Amino acid sequence: MKRLAILALLLLAACGKQGALTPVPPRTPPVAPVGVAVPPTAEEMLVLPPQSAPARVDDPVSNSQARPADRFNLPPN
Repeated sequence: MKRLAILALLLLAACGKQGALTPVPPRTPPVAPVGVAVPPTAEEMLVLPPQSAPARVDDPVSNSQARPADRFNLPPN
């Protein structure tokens, strides 16, 4: 039974599409953005803009300070 399950998974994994993706016949590809004459390719649309994953510029903690004593911070019983 285990061998049959592994074989089924391998067969399912091997049947992926290898060619270029095209829209289903009743649908059309996305329209070009306003002000652009040529619609972007799929690869151009997949590139993330810098605003989606900004780089960290600085550390939010600029001056580290010692924490005050907490009288409620007791060890477990």
